[in-house]
Amino acid sequence: MTLLLIFWILFFILFYTYLGYALILYVLLKLKTILFPQKINKYNSNYEPEVCLFVTAFNEKDYIQQKVENSFSLDYPREKIQYLWITDGSDDGTPDLLKKFENLEIHHLAERRGKMHAMNRGMKFVKAPIVIFSDTNTILGNKAIREIVTKFSNPKTGCVAGEKRIVEKEADAAAGAGEGLYWKFESWVKNMDAGLNSAVGAVGELFAIRRDLFQEVETDTILDDFIISLRIAQKGYHIAYTPNAYAEETASLNVKEELKRKIRIAAGGIQTIFRLKDLLNPFKSGTLTWQYISHKVLRWTLAPLSLFLIFFVNMAMVWQQTEWTEVGFYSLFFYFQVICYLLAAVGWYFENRKLRFKLLFIPYYFVSINYASIRGMFRYFKGKQSVKWEKSKRA
Repeated sequence: MTLLLIFWILFFILFYTYLGYALILYVLLKLKTILFPQKINKYNSNYEPEVCLFVTAFNEKDYIQQKVENSFSLDYPREKIQYLWITDGSDDGTPDLLKKFENLEIHHLAERRGKMHAMNRGMKFVKAPIVIFSDTNTILGNKAIREIVTKFSNPKTGCVAGEKRIVEKEADAAAGAGEGLYWKFESWVKNMDAGLNSAVGAVGELFAIRRDLFQEVETDTILDDFIISLRIAQKGYHIAYTPNAYAEETASLNVKEELKRKIRIAAGGIQTIFRLKDLLNPFKSGTLTWQYISHKVLRWTLAPLSLFLIFFVNMAMVWQQTEWTEVGFYSLFFYFQVICYLLAAVGWYFENRKLRFKLLFIPYYFVSINYASIRGMFRYFKGKQSVKWEKSKRA
């Protein structure tokens, strides 16, 4: 009886986290559209304020040319854009390379003190009311700024999350196949989150805030984009989401490189839970609390543990069967898990042999990122996660 109860608790956590929450969102959003159409957010596409395109860079000379050219080519009046670059710690010639371009405002500090310190310092130079953050190695869609500022035409919007897109290639390894699918699903859920109430955080590849809502963030913060955006949501503002404002980047070179990112993100997720304790209180944050726990907290904590624990619990249940030939739900589910892990193992084998079979890479990627989440938890509690990014090699 104890094993049965544990099995169903673990099964519920997994189903709810990875599928159930999205289905509930879908139904609630449909009901809101039908029953309360007047509560659907309205935006003015003619809104055209001044903006600051804010980029932090550490030794990014290989990406400078394409990033600057991309920034200058965006569909928005250039006289209304402040191009701000913060290059703390760069010693590969990044600051000097940036100085070759006109209209860039560059603030360099020789000492490397982490991205969050650079962002805190850089915000003092922002002149525009809207700040758009973007990573150096990403290419923004041509209409990105227009799509973002349109969302800010609603005074309730305090932050806008753009979409992260993975440039898929036929030669992609497991990281590319899995990461691309992951972000497509994540974008679908984010869009529904924002439509129902508010998106749950933003990604550093592309997000924007109202300058007046920024408050300095602890310099040891790991997930700067997430902390900044959710603290704005805690103030009662809406985090809008616009898939039409997107940032493109190539996938990690392989799963080993992707694990670097995922372990760091998982460690940052645990830090975030402690830093945003009030967000766990539904009496203070209402619907946002339910969204935050469902979309993020469970993924960072219980879901990865449940994924691996349920295999052993299920195996013990099958072992206790009086007849091995007896076939029931628990036996079938155990065999299903065995098959999935075998497919993940084959995906691992194929990637290491540089064979490309994307269908097998998806279970391998899914198992890997959940494993990374557990490693990230342990790394955080051991105090071994550095605030400084360890860059992942890209395809």
